[in-house]
Amino acid sequence: MAHFIDRRLNSKKKSTVNRQRFLRRYKQQIKKAMSDAISKRGVTDIEKGEKVSIPTRDISEPIFGQGPGGNRERVLPGNDRFVPRDRIERPQGGSGGSGEGEASDSGEGEDEFVFSISKDEYLDLLFEDLELPNLKKNTLDKLTEYKTYRAGYTSDGVPTNINVVRSLRQSLARRIAMNAGKKRELRALQAELERIEGSEPVDKAALKEVAQQIKCLQKKIAATPFIDTFDLRFNNFVKRPVPTSKAVMFCLMDVSGSMDQATKEMAKRFYILLYLFLTRTYENIDVVYIRHHTQAKEVDEHEFFYSQETGGTIVSSALKLMQEIIADRYPPDQWNIYAAQASDGDNWADDSPQCSDILSNNLLPLLRYYTYIEITHRPHQTLWHEYEKLVATYDSFAMQRIKSVEDIYPVFRELFRRQAA
Repeated sequence: MAHFIDRRLNSKKKSTVNRQRFLRRYKQQIKKAMSDAISKRGVTDIEKGEKVSIPTRDISEPIFGQGPGGNRERVLPGNDRFVPRDRIERPQGGSGGSGEGEASDSGEGEDEFVFSISKDEYLDLLFEDLELPNLKKNTLDKLTEYKTYRAGYTSDGVPTNINVVRSLRQSLARRIAMNAGKKRELRALQAELERIEGSEPVDKAALKEVAQQIKCLQKKIAATPFIDTFDLRFNNFVKRPVPTSKAVMFCLMDVSGSMDQATKEMAKRFYILLYLFLTRTYENIDVVYIRHHTQAKEVDEHEFFYSQETGGTIVSSALKLMQEIIADRYPPDQWNIYAAQASDGDNWADDSPQCSDILSNNLLPLLRYYTYIEITHRPHQTLWHEYEKLVATYDSFAMQRIKSVEDIYPVFRELFRRQAA
């Protein structure tokens, strides 16, 4: 039997070809494992990749083998059920009991295949075919800005950037280099002239010839230009990238008595996905946690997810606090602002129209995107119906319903799916 295995190596002696083929082949298992791993992470915990396990039955390499071929007859001992020309049904349970596992009476067996993927591979697979919406008009916010820095001198430039001191220094060096030989020759001729003048009798012909040579050299030295275009030096400036693509992510969540811990865990998974997704576009991301019942409060991550309150729900208190924080710390012309609100739908009936007004008049014009997820099995209430009006008016507002943990990732993909060009 022949085995063919691709062992082409890249520059670091790692089979990139095999690795990429493996990732493509088991992408579905990887995505499922990553979806399960989201609940184990904090919102901002993305500094590492992920370990993914795949059942051993799915990792066998394809091989080429030579079959027996031809017609064969076999005598199977102990047959008391079949006669010639009977059709034998396929055994149930996969390979019919002749599996490749290594079970033993001691309870030890062959483990599942576990491998690690890097942070970039993790995010690429997690957010495949997704994109942040409404980025056309904000493309510049996504690009890296540049700042100008001094970077020495150059022989080309505009007159406004000319460096006078450096140009004069270059001119002096040029004139010294060009006239050094002439000045040595001039000094020698002047010494010869003095020798001839001091001799008796004076050789007038030689004196006249030396004087003529001195005059010619002095004329050449004087003709050397004081400054030439070759001497000009200009201040050189280069542009260096400055990371300015920064964003702030507001997490708003109802923590009233109707929000149990299971509902909060589902909201946490959604916030993790949103944070990971934003890191694909922006360099720096701030996360602001706002919890609310009848009153809103800015808290840290642990208190946001694990504190329990009692009483009713007034959603507008969280929206007003978010508006105050934006005005105080996050100018919209400097920050890309995103928000995600999680709730079970409960709210005072007379407060829901106020929430809609605050969003439409004060917040949505400042935001890149606002998502509302309602985690409940119950029928929609007034807050949902008020928000439906915003969906029809604003492209930067989206809402979805989550009933169970299995809905989180599909809902997220629906909110951020790549739009047709």
